Amino acid sequence: MTEAIEKLKSRLSELSAAERADPAHFLIHSLEEGADAEAGSAWDAELTRRMDEIRSGKAFGEPVDKVFFELGDKFF
Repeated sequence: MTEAIEKLKSRLSELSAAERADPAHFLIHSLEEGADAEAGSAWDAELTRRMDEIRSGKAFGEPVDKVFFELGDKFF
């Protein structure tokens, strides 16, 4: 790492969690440059479709604890 990065990390570590959230958000989103521009709207449409299925009774959710337990059994 460059000296500038180390200094920046040191200064950022002095901030509160809430204050660190803004530059963290900026950095994460800066990595998405060049990502598929239509992916966000496609995900929004998919989430809306899934929510509609749940609300209409066509689909049912599973408790997150159960899902993680089953994934743990399957992959670990």
